[in-house]
Amino acid sequence: MKKILFFVFAFFVLGVASIYADNDKIINKSQLPAQAQQFLNENFAGVKISYAKQEKDFLSRSYEVMLADGTKLEFSSKGNWEEVDCRYGEVPTNIIPAPIAKYIKDNYPNEKVLKIERDRSNYELKLSNRLELTFNQDFKIIDIDN
Repeated sequence: MKKILFFVFAFFVLGVASIYADNDKIINKSQLPAQAQQFLNENFAGVKISYAKQEKDFLSRSYEVMLADGTKLEFSSKGNWEEVDCRYGEVPTNIIPAPIAKYIKDNYPNEKVLKIERDRSNYELKLSNRLELTFNQDFKIIDIDN
């Protein structure tokens, strides 16, 4: 009997979780976290926002912003940038940590950074020659993919 009650409870919890998971909501720029708004103002001033949305998963929240020039940005729940994908341009240089920018300038001087992603342990960059570079949190190169 305890097993049956456990499974009924588990299905109930999963059902409720699925209702609240994957709730995407279109929002205004003013509804983004302050840090994300500041990031946009500093790095993409004058570029119109096509849309901004809040993405809710069961335990987390994140934000996605699409700019009129095709740039896609992703932010954490606190407004920290996690991804900047400049499909038709290049990532602003002040977003790229200085040691990584120096590595790219020294080793790939003619290439542009089209995309940068970061998480707790590394940075991934995609260059205009389609190379993907991965750096650890100490900004040391750990992988190169083509």
